[in-house]
Amino acid sequence: MHPGSLVTDATDRRLDTAAVHAGEDRPNPLRTIPPPLALASTFHFATLDEAIAVAEGRDGSAYYSRYGNPTVRAAEKKLAALDGADDALLFASGMAAFSTTMMALLSSGQHVVFGEDCYRPSRQVLQGTLARFGVTSTAVPVDDLDAIEAAIRPRETKVLFIETPSNPFNRVADLAALAALKKRHRGVKLVVDATFATPLNLRPLDHGADLVIHSATKYLGGHNDVLAGVVSGRAGMIEAIGELRSQLGPNADAHAAWLVLRGLKSFPARMRRHNANALAVARALEADPRVKRVWYAGLESHPDHARAAALLDGFGGVVAFEHTGDFEGTRRFCDALGIFQIAASLGGAESMVHPPAVFSWWDLPAEAREAAGISDALVRLAVGIEDADDLVADVLRGLDAIGPA
Repeated sequence: MHPGSLVTDATDRRLDTAAVHAGEDRPNPLRTIPPPLALASTFHFATLDEAIAVAEGRDGSAYYSRYGNPTVRAAEKKLAALDGADDALLFASGMAAFSTTMMALLSSGQHVVFGEDCYRPSRQVLQGTLARFGVTSTAVPVDDLDAIEAAIRPRETKVLFIETPSNPFNRVADLAALAALKKRHRGVKLVVDATFATPLNLRPLDHGADLVIHSATKYLGGHNDVLAGVVSGRAGMIEAIGELRSQLGPNADAHAAWLVLRGLKSFPARMRRHNANALAVARALEADPRVKRVWYAGLESHPDHARAAALLDGFGGVVAFEHTGDFEGTRRFCDALGIFQIAASLGGAESMVHPPAVFSWWDLPAEAREAAGISDALVRLAVGIEDADDLVADVLRGLDAIGPA
């Protein structure tokens, strides 16, 4: 290592510095400031002995990108540093990270308990795809510890999966209590999807989680131009998930990893702006008579506000609210916006609006959506990093289009 370089893989470095420098070799062979982009499927060796050393694990060099790539590895080391983890794995999407992790942890005849207010595709994997292979699951309210414990089956339950803050209602789980619960039930692993929180606002591993998952498509990438997912945790568990990843092949490619590395350098600064802007928008919504309820953990009216204030260092960039109108009101609100764009994702610099009844839940009848709390008047705002006053004005313009309360 160059005498002037940083210890770039240290996990105890402050987050802003780690976001810029962790995981990157210095100097790299090309002497570039950004990490090199290794667009290669395979790598050569000067001698057969070099190849044997890699095959035996004595040399960490890459030889085939499904098993490892230098650019992907740099992103993984940086993400592990941000999460305070031993190691991390980068995937082609957040759902690839989630699905591979669940497949690595669960076998036929085993059981998973999960928070009922979670990303719908995660629920579909647990209740649909994995059920086909003999894995059962139980959905529970994240704020009901008695229900969670009652759902645990002593010999069958192997995973407790919680999303916090949750999508779209920003429910915040009591991680300390869940960590204590899983200790009482030996063999249960606590897996936390912290996509909405990000490592700036929450590091679940510090609170007893075994693994943390992020959709890096969102805030970590931050520019709406890459699909990626990550799982971080203890070395042994990550190694086991990595072995399955090598078999199945849901890896992130080098270019996606390079885009994630680029996004991570500005991630802490962007995330602080997301936090501040979303709180301003949430307060403006709560004060408007055309809004029935706002779901944002930074508001005192949110059921988990006290827990969120104690656990989180920021409340995130997603605000959900229910207006006083019907689906036609939702249509008028969305179509009247000038800054917020109608789109299905979140976490980029641009602000976006997403009615859950149109996107994630469109295939279900209205009665089923209502039973899940997804009304036709529910709107999710992914608040970006534009000027806060402009965003508030845009939201009020949308509410004006709905009409009077």
